[in-house]
Amino acid sequence: MNGLRALRPRRDDWPASGSQVRADVLAGLTVGVVALPLALAFGVSSGMGATAGLATAIVAGLVAAVFGGSRLQVSGPTGAMTVVLIPVVAAHGVGAVAVVGLMAGILLVVLALLRIGRFVGFIPAPVVEGFTLGIALIIGLQQAAAALGVAKPEGDKTLVVAVRAAGAFLREPDPAALAVTLGVVVVMLALPKVLRSVPASLVAVAVATVAARVAQLDVPRIGALPHGLPFPALPVLPWSTLDTLVGPAIAIAALAAIESLLSATVADGMSGTAPHDADRELFGQGLANAASCLFGGMPATGAIARTAVNIRAGGQTRLSAVVHSLLLLAVVATLGPMVGQIPLAALAGVLIVTAARMVDAGAVRAMVRATRSDAATLLLTAAATLLFDLVVAVEVGIFAAGVLALRRMAQSTVLEQLPVLPLAEDPEGLLHERVAVYRFDGSLFFGAAHRFLMQLTSVADVDAVVLRLSGVQTMDATGAALLSDVIERLEHRGVTVLLSGASPAHLELMRRAGVLDRLAHERHLFSDPDAAVAHALRHARREVHA
Repeated sequence: MNGLRALRPRRDDWPASGSQVRADVLAGLTVGVVALPLALAFGVSSGMGATAGLATAIVAGLVAAVFGGSRLQVSGPTGAMTVVLIPVVAAHGVGAVAVVGLMAGILLVVLALLRIGRFVGFIPAPVVEGFTLGIALIIGLQQAAAALGVAKPEGDKTLVVAVRAAGAFLREPDPAALAVTLGVVVVMLALPKVLRSVPASLVAVAVATVAARVAQLDVPRIGALPHGLPFPALPVLPWSTLDTLVGPAIAIAALAAIESLLSATVADGMSGTAPHDADRELFGQGLANAASCLFGGMPATGAIARTAVNIRAGGQTRLSAVVHSLLLLAVVATLGPMVGQIPLAALAGVLIVTAARMVDAGAVRAMVRATRSDAATLLLTAAATLLFDLVVAVEVGIFAAGVLALRRMAQSTVLEQLPVLPLAEDPEGLLHERVAVYRFDGSLFFGAAHRFLMQLTSVADVDAVVLRLSGVQTMDATGAALLSDVIERLEHRGVTVLLSGASPAHLELMRRAGVLDRLAHERHLFSDPDAAVAHALRHARREVHA
């Protein structure tokens, strides 16, 4: 109950003055105008239809605004979510989306109650950029059939379907749909350079719709929209089908969490307001996904593009996202027949430009040039997104990033032999040859410890070895165990081992792991490296005189 109370809406979420209300209403109307063509396009692209896209923008946008953890986030259908939904719709039908969306919503609420939100920030940047690049490629390829004016070919692999659509167009070319798509792309790219305040996507779609009617182009259109939002009954699915929907539900929940929290983080940086509440954002997205699917919509996430428009338009509080949803609801109630005349090829053009804008080319170039590991992680994640699915892509990306990071840590760990000081203990240097001093720098962990074991245990012709551990940044149980093995082997050969400079945390780990028990005497543990060397020289003197 305490967890739920922390996630509930609060009074200070809403405008405190008339000026804030006016700013929010104007920003909400602006976002609604921008969101309209995107909602239609994502609904059609998902296979659920334009109505589903509008229902998602309305319901999910409203619920997430009330219950989410970001004051300025605008939620709705996104291109990334369509990538997950297309195979679900193809395999189980549109009705299964309501079930999988509810499952994903419940998972998000559970994640919020478990306070998992903060961990999403640990995903490496190359994984996020590779993930985004892969999704952008898929969204662009998905528009091939609509842009070329051909029936969508059979198949569940985006690349294969796009190639088949291109083949069908080459066999029976009809340039009408392609002309509409290219026209929308040109307007969306050129108009912002002249009129930055005008919503280019809406203007492009309107111009394409009017031009198609005037020229009497025979191109597929959206079709008439119903008045109001549907409220479908949840389909009764056999257990075998429900079992197969668990994977997509996890993918949707993971995607909603990652994309929404990334968008909320961007909103924090753009607005300069108080940081979002990550767990409350997951809670709001969970409720939004469940509600959206109950009203015939699709799963939703926080949308970076619409959130950015909201902030630039002067949005102050959650009211702007609510106004955005109400405007779209008014469109559904009054302008359904007009919206139904929009050519599908026009929406394809909108999504092609949207996909291109999803990718931050500068960030991708910087990561590819930064290190080979970052480049490999980004490209592997993008390839996995394109060839498999989003869950596999994130898993591959995080695994690759982890392995490569461990490799870098292992390579940065150094075992260096130092000169033996001070000379005052041995002015002629006779004893120095009987003492070896080594310094660890870096991480003493499972990925790096084995090669140092061989190096240290091969030390010969000495009576004492001093291991300086002040440069050890991290140590795990494997590193401690191998250090214990080194000490045991050297002591067994009659070589006295002395440790110096270990941090309190590493000392506690070594004590628990039994490392200190391997030392010949408890006095062989030092905080001062010079004192350790001096003690080692006294051991060497006794051995020489013996």
